[in-house]
Amino acid sequence: MRAHNVKVHALLPGCAGEFVFHVAPGTHPYRTGKMSDILAEAVKGAAAHPRPEGINFTYGTAGFRDKSTILDPVLYRMGLLAALRSKAKKATVAAMITASHNPEPDNGVKLVDPMGEMLEAAWEKHSTDLANAKDEDIGSALQRIIDALDIDISLPSDVFVARDTRPSGPPLTQALLDGLKVMGSTFTDFGILTTPQLHYLVRCHNSKGAYGEPTEDGYYKKLAQAFLKLREDAGTKKKYQPVVIIDGANGVGALKTRKLQPHLNDSLKITVCNDGSSGKLNDKCGADFVKVQQKPPPGMEIQPGQRCVSFDGDADRVVFFYLNKDGVFNLLDGDKISTLIAGYLGELVSASGLQVQLNIGVVQTAYANGSSTRYLEDVMKVPVSCAKTGVKHLHHKALEFDVGVYFEANGHGTVLFSDQAEQKIKSASQDDSLDSSKREAATRLTLMMDLINQTVGDAISDFLVVETILSTRDWAADDWNMQYKDLPSRLLKIKVKDRTAVQTTDAERCATAPAGLQEAINKLVAKYQQGRSFVRPSGTEDVVRVFAEADTQANADMLAHEVSVQVYQLAGGIGEQPQPPSTS
Repeated sequence: MRAHNVKVHALLPGCAGEFVFHVAPGTHPYRTGKMSDILAEAVKGAAAHPRPEGINFTYGTAGFRDKSTILDPVLYRMGLLAALRSKAKKATVAAMITASHNPEPDNGVKLVDPMGEMLEAAWEKHSTDLANAKDEDIGSALQRIIDALDIDISLPSDVFVARDTRPSGPPLTQALLDGLKVMGSTFTDFGILTTPQLHYLVRCHNSKGAYGEPTEDGYYKKLAQAFLKLREDAGTKKKYQPVVIIDGANGVGALKTRKLQPHLNDSLKITVCNDGSSGKLNDKCGADFVKVQQKPPPGMEIQPGQRCVSFDGDADRVVFFYLNKDGVFNLLDGDKISTLIAGYLGELVSASGLQVQLNIGVVQTAYANGSSTRYLEDVMKVPVSCAKTGVKHLHHKALEFDVGVYFEANGHGTVLFSDQAEQKIKSASQDDSLDSSKREAATRLTLMMDLINQTVGDAISDFLVVETILSTRDWAADDWNMQYKDLPSRLLKIKVKDRTAVQTTDAERCATAPAGLQEAINKLVAKYQQGRSFVRPSGTEDVVRVFAEADTQANADMLAHEVSVQVYQLAGGIGEQPQPPSTS
């Protein structure tokens, strides 16, 4: 038996290209033997990763998430599935080990498709079925997937792997790699990355570098080069100050921001707090804490007017905040970010003369503040579409526009440019027949496309985009915040016997079951000035979420309470009936 060679992607961040490694006789770069042998080995391998009894796992928008102590068998099985996904797509895919904004003891895994997209929805069921198969049934579960999708098991597979900073990350990574090895897949373990960095790397690799250099260092270079060019000839600023404090959630975003800083050439003075040197991941810090608690993380020294930024645990969400001159906390969330970005991109599209050829739109969920929707539609004249809750739904809806801006209120979002938009923008930037102002606007659009990570919401990229726009407009945080005033809102959750009793339509804004619920909501909403309310079942627990907004906080609180009573009475509420909000 002769020795042979196999290509394996560089394991060191910052290294480009592929390397050829010697493979000893009797080993395989990828399996080409009988399918039955491979499936038997998958079952055998499960012995080291036994599935606990009585626990069911579900692959949702965020992949699998749970206590890290029970996820080992899930990671092993996702290694098996990632290899199949790669074979099915005939391309490199990725697996990110993270639980995002969840507490540090949790962890999870989500798969990434070849162009950096989230896993195709149809494969979520395959993921769930495989994760819940008994150990001895793994082979037959894999066989069903292979047969249903007509996957050629003899094809090679390749998977990129990364994790966040959780202590449970390394052993869970090993479980995933064990699954990949059973399938004979090649893989690249990048170690610690942000989730958006992994999405970026897999797209760069599969586009053969057209999207960028497929290394961590290439990621920093692409963003920094676009950012610095957009800040050239910026002139003197009266209000905007290039100084910012970043709350890194004690996670990977803090580490990677520090690696980015040398590339920015001191164009921004960045102070990173909650950098992981002390404190736990997402504990009283991070984007979710700041948005929910409506206050800065404890210990942050903030001067009035000082611009602050919070990332979440895997750096795919970002929110801004500041204290005004009276020391009052002000949040600039995903709604504020989307209106800022959409307004600026819309101006550039018009200034480049492309407004007739390209349509720009914003995608929100029902949770978006009503004031932001009215501001976009009535003041900015930008079309707004509403999608179901979950980033995958917003991403899909944004593809309907040439330039689609989407953000959830929690700060997760990005901008998508259609192939037509990219071609027309690049062409206009190089068209000498256009006057210089149109070419310059198109050039700035081209640079914005480089600064934006189109694969997924990216806290670092989105942060730089916002800083670029604020600098261009010479705006302080107050100027940005004053574009529209948020309506007060309240979010409640009601425990029910069975959450499926509540059904919705119209992007979750209208309840179709149980009978009479939507009619009751409509009557209650009509009582309040600028009132709006909707209900939706949780995707993970037997609760129904109730959202309400109105002209005052007291009215929003009372509307939410009255709707929650209707949910309790009509949708099988359990426990004590919701009590009226305190008036003290």
